[in-house]
Amino acid sequence: MNFLELVKNRYSCRAYKSFGVEKEKLDYIMECVRFAPSAVNKQPWRFHIVDNEEDKTKLQQCYNRDWFKTAPMYIVASILHDEEWVRSDGKHHGNIDIAIAVEHLCLAATEQGLATCWVCNFDAALCKELFALPENEEPAVIIPLGYAADEMKPKNRKTMDEIVK
Repeated sequence: MNFLELVKNRYSCRAYKSFGVEKEKLDYIMECVRFAPSAVNKQPWRFHIVDNEEDKTKLQQCYNRDWFKTAPMYIVASILHDEEWVRSDGKHHGNIDIAIAVEHLCLAATEQGLATCWVCNFDAALCKELFALPENEEPAVIIPLGYAADEMKPKNRKTMDEIVK
């Protein structure tokens, strides 16, 4: 599959099959994440694999949606604020860096026949508390990961003329 086909096949999955993800596929995905670029190569991130029942139940408190509970596992992507690059005008790049890394994760998962969804509308403070994350670490995105039990719906995309000037 070429890159354009890959990005066209990636979608926000909101229903997952109950069986788990093979270790080899997870390792491959996380290796792709490891090579994601970041500002000044700071790599200001940490990824928490949440796959045991106790931790999944805790995480589900942070985003209480029925569809979310169908995922066999989650990855919590966090920004390490004391490691992020800060531009000379004061702009912090941790949010940009984590977004690049998470999209590497999502595309690698799609390539492996798996499905994902960006979940940003969760209770980050509760997540930080429940998982005892250190002061410098901000949970930014939760990515459910597994085999899709739904089908991709057509994507509405702006035209090329609307995005390129």
